[in-house]
Amino acid sequence: MPNKLAEQTSPYLLQHADNPVDWWPWSPAAFAEAARRGVPVLLSVGYASCHWCHVMAHESFEDAATAEYMNDHFVNIKVDREERPDVDSVYMDVTVALTGHGGWPMTVFLTPTAEPFFAGTYFPPRPRPGMGSFRQVLTAVTEAWRTRRDEIEESGADIARRLAEAATRGPASGLAAEITPALLDTAVAGLSARFDARHGGFGGAPKFPPSMVAEMLLRHSARTGDARSLEMVAVTCERMARGGIYDQLAGGFARYSVDATWTVPHFEKMLYDNALLLRVYLHLWRATGSALAKRVVRETAAFLLADLRTPQGGFASALDADAVPASAAPAGAHPEEGASYAWTPAQFVAVLGPEDGRWAVGVFGVTEQGSFERGTSVLRLPADPDDPARFAAVRAALAAARATRPQPARDDKVVAAWNGLAIAALAEAGALFDEPDWVRAAEQAAVLLRDVHLVDGRLRRTSRDGRVGVNAGVLEDYGDVAEGLLTLHQVTGDPEWLALAGTLLDIVRDRFAASDGGFFDTADDAEVLLRRPRDDSDSATPSGQAAVAGALVSYAALTGSTEHRSAAETTVARVAPLLARDARFAGWAGAVAEALLAGPAEVAVVDSPALERLARLGTAPGAVVVTSGPLTVGRETAGVYVCRDFVCELPARTAAEVRRQLGVKVAS
Repeated sequence: MPNKLAEQTSPYLLQHADNPVDWWPWSPAAFAEAARRGVPVLLSVGYASCHWCHVMAHESFEDAATAEYMNDHFVNIKVDREERPDVDSVYMDVTVALTGHGGWPMTVFLTPTAEPFFAGTYFPPRPRPGMGSFRQVLTAVTEAWRTRRDEIEESGADIARRLAEAATRGPASGLAAEITPALLDTAVAGLSARFDARHGGFGGAPKFPPSMVAEMLLRHSARTGDARSLEMVAVTCERMARGGIYDQLAGGFARYSVDATWTVPHFEKMLYDNALLLRVYLHLWRATGSALAKRVVRETAAFLLADLRTPQGGFASALDADAVPASAAPAGAHPEEGASYAWTPAQFVAVLGPEDGRWAVGVFGVTEQGSFERGTSVLRLPADPDDPARFAAVRAALAAARATRPQPARDDKVVAAWNGLAIAALAEAGALFDEPDWVRAAEQAAVLLRDVHLVDGRLRRTSRDGRVGVNAGVLEDYGDVAEGLLTLHQVTGDPEWLALAGTLLDIVRDRFAASDGGFFDTADDAEVLLRRPRDDSDSATPSGQAAVAGALVSYAALTGSTEHRSAAETTVARVAPLLARDARFAGWAGAVAEALLAGPAEVAVVDSPALERLARLGTAPGAVVVTSGPLTVGRETAGVYVCRDFVCELPARTAAEVRRQLGVKVAS
């Protein structure tokens, strides 16, 4: 019998709708029920493509005896962290504070007033060294609640009080710093000291794609001419594109690598990673002309359109890490991570024949020992083969064979912020690569956000099958959607997208602003939690602060609004101490800072179609390029007009002049 999740729109929650656990969605009614029964709340937070979330579900939440105990002693709440990043943020802070680490699945025990008193992540069904079983944890919490409830409630209240005090102080303790060339030099020097010169990236395993940091370094190189910054990006992007983290058959990147060499990924493919990385590789190609970067752009765009596009024109959140292997029994079989992607030499020969199979084994680094589980290998491409036609035929045959395997599930909810990132990437890439289908896909996603996600003038976080979710948009939704719309406006010339971006940024300044500069992650009329979330640091995506700052800078450059520029400068200044201390966690703020130091360039192309694409190929940090709109008003003479900080150069009327003024590196 379905539990209380059956009517939800989140695929993650729906995955648990048939659990024997009587799950509730996050709601006042759930906490009221806990108060009525006098029991604690068990809060479980995860997301649809999370491998260990699936593992814990199979081991514990599908187990009838465990579910019966949970139902008897707790009110159980299931939360999709991608729908409720505010809830996730608050209780992840608790989990890290109590355990020293975080991650998903996240398990937090709360009082009926939502105050936390015990937390953890994954709990196994049987005890392991240093880790109790889930049933042991449930029993211990139940016994403590029965015998020491007053003490537990006092502890929960104390934790809640400390969270509120921390929120009052703010994440940066009110500090701010002026954005200067010296500060950016310090940030880049810190990145250089942490750079893995052999394998690319920063630090060791696990290793995540440093998308925001790469954007910062590309802009720093363009502004200063620093070869080291460009080298760090080029090495990192090449190693990732040749590693197992990149899908060598169909394009697209996995979430992260479990090792330092980008060999074995955690196989989930997220929309946000691929949108951000598409833009990184586009900008790397623009700076260097790299053929590998150009191929990755095309293949990643193709992956977005083929595998993540929804019937409504948006982009789905993710592909799962897991699939049910073909060798598993159909009834009751549990998915295995990477089952769709890993290969053996024998499988290559079976698909390609002996000659091509043996050749392809060498090309893709497949071995008898394997690089993954059960003697299988994740495909890599250590070097480009010397026979491109043969390589293309082999890839096509392997991709077709892989398509007959069980495929990962798709989390098909549409998240506003991540669609904003995809809109920006596809619109810009479509303009530079002359791919109008990519631009049209970006437009259709923007239409979905406008027509479905905008409700009473405010953004909603998610939709699914064209049905909008109930959760309010958070700061990153407004910032990333505005960024996407501003990029789309530049490419299409449609003034509607500029106007809508301005409306979203006005809402941010009105409803999200903090008194000491910057912004909260939730609006002033959002649900009241233990604290009002506010995070300066990037995670897998740009922080809401940095996303909004970037959109404010672009909007100011496009319209001449000094108010928007000033708001951006204040926001970035708040993040500057983190940027100087460790830019790995403030890469997008660093990229915005580079744009501020560089101007950014305001480029109006008037009656010069032959020069338009060349202008868009410029590497000037954060430059905006338009053929219509406020920047073109009063300019009737044909040419490319480049202005920075209220100072304009003479109109460029030749390709050489455009190249000089905008730092164009590649052939048009």
